[in-house]
Amino acid sequence: MLSPGQKKEKRMAYTPSEMMIVAAARALAGALTVFVGIGLPNVACNLAQRTVAPQLELIYEAGVYGARPARLPLSIGDPTLVSGSLAAMPMADLFGLYLQGGRVEVAMLGGAQIDRFGNLNSTVIGSYEKPMVRLPGSGGAAEIALHAKRTLVIMRLSKRAFVETLDFQTSPGHLEGGDARVRHGLPGAGPTLVVTDMALFDFAPPAHEMRLVSLHPGITIDQVRSLIGWDVCVAADLGQTPAPSDAELVAIRQELDPQGLYR
Repeated sequence: MLSPGQKKEKRMAYTPSEMMIVAAARALAGALTVFVGIGLPNVACNLAQRTVAPQLELIYEAGVYGARPARLPLSIGDPTLVSGSLAAMPMADLFGLYLQGGRVEVAMLGGAQIDRFGNLNSTVIGSYEKPMVRLPGSGGAAEIALHAKRTLVIMRLSKRAFVETLDFQTSPGHLEGGDARVRHGLPGAGPTLVVTDMALFDFAPPAHEMRLVSLHPGITIDQVRSLIGWDVCVAADLGQTPAPSDAELVAIRQELDPQGLYR
């Protein structure tokens, strides 16, 4: 109970998207290199560099290593990425020497669909020949998912995104589960965490199947299960994700996304 002279600390309110961005940024604590995907991964990685991972080197597929952009880049080819970066090089060199050379510790990717083993679709919705929606495609996402030492995925939770069967497999996760990546000779460890606007999921061995490990404040297991296209596993020690701090929210709102495009 508070004494008469104490006031209960009132923290800033936050949106589900801000919760997701903050949780993804925190997952990069201690990381030294991250290959940055477009969209939400871009916001989360730049937030991590400003908060939990000031030593983090941001890598963008256009050919920039060690980016320290003064503002949130609008795309992977934004000129702000080059200013203050450690190196700028041809895309082929970045992929061949750094990514395929095993020098990327973490990759953060998004997608339109994900299945229970962390395989991603960013190519089409519907059949490939006659799709309902034609998506941006792989870009470098397939190679990144193959070669990064581990992958983090950030996506909003919805039934049309978390599906039993992908319409198209763009980026390999744990393939059909178990030791499939090892059997197929894939160099990276695959996805280790999925960050959503409602919960966090990991891929515990030996099955490497998506498992609910943490609920965001105010979210229930039933809410999460209702938005997933399969009977998702739940960790025995299910936790609760800590809410965003005021400092994290200020960084998102004032420095990274003042126009509110992502948050």
